[in-house]
Amino acid sequence: MNFKFQGFTEQSVFMLTNFSDGNFTESLNKDNYKIIWAKEEEVMLTIDGYHISLEKNQLLFCTPLNTVKIEAPFNGVIGYIFNREFYCIRDHDNEVACNGLLFLGSSVPPLITLDEEEQRSYDILLMMFEEEFMNNDHIQGEMLRVLLKRLLIKSVRLVKKGMPSQDFYDAKLDIIRQFNLLVEEHFRKLHKVSDYAEMLNIAPKSISNIFSKYNYKSPLKVISERINLEAQRLLQFSDKNMNEITEELGFSEASHFSKFFKKHTGHSPSVFKNNLKQL
Repeated sequence: MNFKFQGFTEQSVFMLTNFSDGNFTESLNKDNYKIIWAKEEEVMLTIDGYHISLEKNQLLFCTPLNTVKIEAPFNGVIGYIFNREFYCIRDHDNEVACNGLLFLGSSVPPLITLDEEEQRSYDILLMMFEEEFMNNDHIQGEMLRVLLKRLLIKSVRLVKKGMPSQDFYDAKLDIIRQFNLLVEEHFRKLHKVSDYAEMLNIAPKSISNIFSKYNYKSPLKVISERINLEAQRLLQFSDKNMNEITEELGFSEASHFSKFFKKHTGHSPSVFKNNLKQL
C-alpha cells in the first residue's frame, strides 16, 4: 500500500504508505509531517538519534524538524506523511487545535495508544483514506485534507482523554499549547521559564503546577530539550563552528553552551561531532 497525492500548482504532497516502497521511506527525512502507526506489531524507530519502541497500536506524531528512521522489517506499519503545502498545522490550528499538542518540535515526539474501540475507528478511517485514493478527480486533494483533519481531531481528543479531568483541560490545556508554541518560536534566545511566563501573563510557578498536574515534563525541560535538539542538528548537519552555534542558540559564551550540551547528552560538542564521523 503506497499512495501519493501531489498538487502540482501549490506543490502539496500527501502520502499513505506501509513503507513497502523505499521511496516512501526516504520521505520520512524530508520536510514533512509524519504520523507513524504501529498497526500490527511493535516497531523500532530512531528519531533525531533517540531510539524509541513504538508498541502495537500506538501512533507517533513528528514535525518536519524530526528526522525519523524505521528499522526493518516494516510489518504492519502505517505512515501518514504530508508537507506544509498540503496542510499547515500552524495556519490551520483553529481547525484542529493540535499544534503545540500533537506536534511539538521536541526530541521526544508525543504518542497515543489506541484501545480496541479506538482501533476499529482508526481502521475505518484508514479504509476511507484508501477508498479516496481510488478517486482520481479534481476534489481528491480536498477530500484527503478532510480525512486528515478528522484523524488529527480524533487524536487530539485522545490526548485530552488522558488528562486528569474535563475541567483541567478545558481551562489549562491552552496554556500548555501556547507555552510549547512560544518555545518553538523563541528557544534560540529565551532559555528561562520566566521569559515565557511573562509573555503568557502567568506566574512561572503556576505554569510549573499546570505541567506537573498533567504529569508532563517540566516547562524548563521542554525548553532545554528543544535547545538540545537544535544543537545536535547544527552539529550534525551544518558547517557552523562552535562560536557560531553558541551565538545562534543564545548562549553568551562557548563554555556555557558546552556545559549545557554535556549535561544533556553526556558528551561535549566536539566529542559528539567526532562520534558522528565514525558512524
